[in-house]
Amino acid sequence: MITSESTLRSVALEQPATIRIFERYHLDYCCGGARPLGEVCKEKGLATDAVIAALEAAVKGEGETRDFSEATLAELIRHIVDTHHAYVRAELQRLQPMAERVAMKHGPRHPEAITVEQHLAQLGEELVFHLHKEEKILFPYIAALEKSRTEHGATPSSCFGSVESPVRAMMNEHEEAGALLERMRQETQGFTPPPGACPTYVGLYHGLEAFERDLHRHVHLENNLLFPRAIALEKEALVA
Repeated sequence: MITSESTLRSVALEQPATIRIFERYHLDYCCGGARPLGEVCKEKGLATDAVIAALEAAVKGEGETRDFSEATLAELIRHIVDTHHAYVRAELQRLQPMAERVAMKHGPRHPEAITVEQHLAQLGEELVFHLHKEEKILFPYIAALEKSRTEHGATPSSCFGSVESPVRAMMNEHEEAGALLERMRQETQGFTPPPGACPTYVGLYHGLEAFERDLHRHVHLENNLLFPRAIALEKEALVA
């Protein structure tokens, strides 16, 4: 249970999901982490109860899921973009500087930290381009395809022929992203920080594990729900 007497460091170490909340409020959970939460919030002019509620929500929210099997393709796309794509962009911006700091400080004694920083930089570059292609090319076509079928309009044109072509490319890129995260998992013994690791080190590895977990949910929604339904819908349109 998080209280006003809990130190920032103890909360961050025991519940690493809270680290993104500390960063949102610019609360020093690392070097100044030995201070009580209530004292720091008062000094910063923050409502302690509101910060505690945000910290507890971050911990609780890690396991939340929703059933999208009955959602329209437009609803599914909106959820993927607003939830998972937004998460990827926000977490890359948060985790990459953390990885750089950890690699710089701990890399000489823990060379895997340097490898993680390099892999994360590659993953970030590839994923940002991947999301852009989905949002600007593939997803608009799928949404237009569904709309045309619902409203009995003309099938939309595309620059790629069948939707199966970009879907195959996106699925291949999903596999590459998953492989990079799996490599990081193996190199860190399951995202396990070394004994005595600082909160930033702990937060980085927790963040990477959460990132991997979210990517699995994200890819599931696309590979197993969105893409098969889009392919089937396009085939229906061609024979109609």
